Amino acid sequence: MDIIHIVGIGLMTTVLAVILREQKPQFAFLLVTIVGLFIFLFLLDKIVQIIDLVRQLAQKTELNNIFLETILKIIGIAYIAEFGAQIARDAGENGIGSKIELAGKVLILVMAIPIISIIVETVLKLLPI
Repeated sequence: MDIIHIVGIGLMTTVLAVILREQKPQFAFLLVTIVGLFIFLFLLDKIVQIIDLVRQLAQKTELNNIFLETILKIIGIAYIAEFGAQIARDAGENGIGSKIELAGKVLILVMAIPIISIIVETVLKLLPI
């Protein structure tokens, strides 16, 4: 039922933002940003539950913590970059939104390099030389 609350808040905010945008565009942007942060904070507890579950599953399967932590960081970077880009676009700054997305992609690639290196080394060990 959480999604019904989130969608309801989102739709009410949208209507208010459309009305405010005609009179005071800066307040419309503030409203949208604050409600966006509120929705994110509302979901934060759910995100923590998911991360805890993934960690428990990783411990049961004896998965290397380096892989798990890296994957969780990559997912975090992706969500935060997307959220920041959407806020920039809401403010009418499409260029800044694109730059935020680019930065997120570059940081994800940097975070993935250790995993890519391990995969390449494993494949090279399997190949007959």
